[in-house]
Amino acid sequence: MSSPQVTYDDVVAARDLLDGVVVRTPVLASRVLSDAVGGPVHLKCENLQRAGSFKVRGAYVRIAGLSAEERARGVVAASAGNHAQGVALSARLVGAKSTVYMPEGAALPKVEATLGYGADVILAGRTVDESLARARQHAEETGAVIIHPFDHPDVIAGQGTIGLEILEQLPETATIVVPIGGGGLAAGLALAAKSLRPGIRIVGVQAERAAAYPASLAAGHPVLVEPFSTMADGIAVGRPGELPFDLIHYLVDRVVTVSEDEISKALVLCLERAKQVVEPAGAVGVAALLAHPSAFEPPVVAVLSGGNIDPVLLARVLRHGLAAAGRYLAVRVLLPDRPGALAGLLAALAALRVNVLDIVHERLATRLHVDEVEVQLQLETRGPEHCEEALSTLRRDGYKL
Repeated sequence: MSSPQVTYDDVVAARDLLDGVVVRTPVLASRVLSDAVGGPVHLKCENLQRAGSFKVRGAYVRIAGLSAEERARGVVAASAGNHAQGVALSARLVGAKSTVYMPEGAALPKVEATLGYGADVILAGRTVDESLARARQHAEETGAVIIHPFDHPDVIAGQGTIGLEILEQLPETATIVVPIGGGGLAAGLALAAKSLRPGIRIVGVQAERAAAYPASLAAGHPVLVEPFSTMADGIAVGRPGELPFDLIHYLVDRVVTVSEDEISKALVLCLERAKQVVEPAGAVGVAALLAHPSAFEPPVVAVLSGGNIDPVLLARVLRHGLAAAGRYLAVRVLLPDRPGALAGLLAALAALRVNVLDIVHERLATRLHVDEVEVQLQLETRGPEHCEEALSTLRRDGYKL
């Protein structure tokens, strides 16, 4: 299988070129996902790749293929973070100067990592698409070679090496679930996997708040959508690439979307059960498996495409994920304004083994009677059933919730 511009042989050549440059990342079994799906599920851990994501594969193949004269002019790229780091590292490895345009809201750890690999970083634009426009302008003005994050044959071939690895590591795989932004990863992976196993199913996953592929596939050509803010910034691309779209249109069996709540739940699972730190964009495949477990034929491999997450965002997302999973409970309780009332409520919660995270004692609001106080509680529970048990027990004991 191939397109006019990318062939299976290109992917094989890319694998040879990447030998000794990238890590052959592990595939880890996930019991909790296997139980949900009803068959074996493994995680392809590209979050453990050099520079923290799969992007270094395509970036290195593209940059290593430049002529000496092109390398001398330097390279330029645009990225929210992962492609930036892949380009910066790859350019350093081949001795080329790199400049990377990143959105103004790019995560600070990704900016610092890109600088650490030796790139000049310029913050410009609100989105990756706006940053890409600035990178193209830079290329026209300086002669630097633009390294597109997904719309180039070499980049697609490099990303496709993941498909080769998956089928070498787990030849019996029936379904591969892969994140989609611009489409380079899904296109290359599908090309490689279906060349070896035409019957294998490839399912792409997008964040529903930044999902250009469903509309584009329905139209039959790439269309521009305005991506809303999403925690999965690594796949928040407004318009699919022409070359990836062509391959995905023919080779990817289905593209699904996942919500912000579903992504945050997936991040909690990756950290808590798989012991993997994964960024939101890298966890959308796991989110799809959790949201629709019966829709995927096992054995399944879900690609964890990256692990570059800002610790501040990680803390927020984990709190959101715990809330979405029913592990947090917010409740307001009316109490009589007399000594010991609050202590009695806290004792009741302790007996239920509910942990109090935050408490606000309100007695001056006009909605309250003169002999009432309202207590606002943020509670930590063991899940939805524990929440219901706590609420029903408090109501049974006469508390007004």
